Amino acid sequence: MALAIFDLDNTLLAGDSDHAWGAFLVAQGVVDRADYQRANDYFYARYQAGTLDIHEYVQFVVQPLQELGRNKREALREQFLQEVVSSMIAPGSAALLDRHRRQGDTLLIITATIDFITRPIADLLGVPSLLATQPEQDAEGQFTGRIDGVPAFREGKIKRLGDWLQDQDDTFPRRWFYSDSHNDLPLLEQVTDPVAVDPDPTLNQIAEHRSWPVISLR
Repeated sequence: MALAIFDLDNTLLAGDSDHAWGAFLVAQGVVDRADYQRANDYFYARYQAGTLDIHEYVQFVVQPLQELGRNKREALREQFLQEVVSSMIAPGSAALLDRHRRQGDTLLIITATIDFITRPIADLLGVPSLLATQPEQDAEGQFTGRIDGVPAFREGKIKRLGDWLQDQDDTFPRRWFYSDSHNDLPLLEQVTDPVAVDPDPTLNQIAEHRSWPVISLR
């Protein structure tokens, strides 16, 4: 049996759920329109450039969540899932996931986006196993603004995957990883079957040079 690992944003989704969540909060009037949108765009540009400070970014993402009660933020998340995320799923994602299911492979999503946003998206896609960046919560369940453990970002994805594999019955000699981003090169270089999905220009160039498969789910 093989392990099929999927990045989420701009891979299984035709868009970035993290950035879209920020835009959704702006549209709902939960945050200051001008300042929050500017910061949201800034962090997304840093991610695309490969210069994102993940700790600084998670602090930015959870700040509005700190100010909302649990019921309110969960209601907003459900609205976001229905109104935004459902239309972001890449047209080819279902078929790709189903192909690996039919092969008997284990499916896993690994994403830098925080689990508050991505857990229901993984559920929507029918992928039970998720490794996402986890924001720290205090004893009362409030977000502190810090990251709990290792973020699932760049080299951190290798660490998180390694820890997850220790709890599995199978070592998965064959491991697929589907991603769009050059930020995922550390993990792409570790698996037996790296696949570039609608890749950014940097990853596309590397994939072509190394003869990695390049596919589109859009």
